[in-house]
Amino acid sequence: MSEIQPEQNNPLKKYYRQAKQFVRLPSQYKYYAPGTIDVPTSGEVAVYAMTAKDEMLFKTPDALLNGEATVRVIESCVPAIKDAWSMPSLDVDACLIAIRMATYGTKMTVNVNVPNTKIQKEMDVDLQQAFSSVSAHEYKSTFFYKDMEVNTRPLTYKEFTDAAMKTFEEQRIAAVVQNTEMSEEDKIKKFQTSFAKLTDINLRMVSNTVASIKVDGETVNNPVHIQEFMNNTDSNFYTAIMEHVNKQKDNFTLPPIKVSTTPEEQKEGAPETFEVPIIFDQSNFFE
Repeated sequence: MSEIQPEQNNPLKKYYRQAKQFVRLPSQYKYYAPGTIDVPTSGEVAVYAMTAKDEMLFKTPDALLNGEATVRVIESCVPAIKDAWSMPSLDVDACLIAIRMATYGTKMTVNVNVPNTKIQKEMDVDLQQAFSSVSAHEYKSTFFYKDMEVNTRPLTYKEFTDAAMKTFEEQRIAAVVQNTEMSEEDKIKKFQTSFAKLTDINLRMVSNTVASIKVDGETVNNPVHIQEFMNNTDSNFYTAIMEHVNKQKDNFTLPPIKVSTTPEEQKEGAPETFEVPIIFDQSNFFE
């Protein structure tokens, strides 16, 4: 059956969903390839509430695991983004928060387990504040290592998801090996193979963040040359990149919420305060 085409004269058209949010994304649209986003002159993209189809996508485990659900929902609810696979990963959380606000409002209730007790309670997260937090920083693309000027970029959502999927698969293989009756010698070989693959995944992911290296008056931006350099330079360069990348990542990661406990909870063994990390996991973020 062919897909139903939109009817221009549909009398119900005036009841279609309307934009609920207009937001400026953290990347400032610097890292989108041509044709992957249509930025209005205001610099703020429109965000629509999810449709029933969008909500069902977030209840499909396979689509959640491989990132397909996230991509399709972002393209549905933020139509300015034409190719969500190509969007910089630092914009993903901001988009999801904005979609959540457009669909359910600015408050999100999360369940909290109070440490050292069996107490579970609910607390509200202010999503407007969360969005402001992930949007408050600017991605710093350049850093210097010795006499090199290294220009970096955030991974695309496709690159980020592919790396996460490969890492998940290798970790799954390692777990399966642990639970088999395989000989110790074979287990060691399998672990060494999996470890080598994980190392390669991590190195390639870090290499992908390097857009160019300027040294001796020449700018190198050939990905093959950069990958070869990464494979043959000392570990200090890798460490310098990781420090830079992790610092940028931390800037766009929500800080944990500090929670104060009641005297009654403290009698049960709870500390006076504890921190709750806020993770935007699509499997429960949109339930």
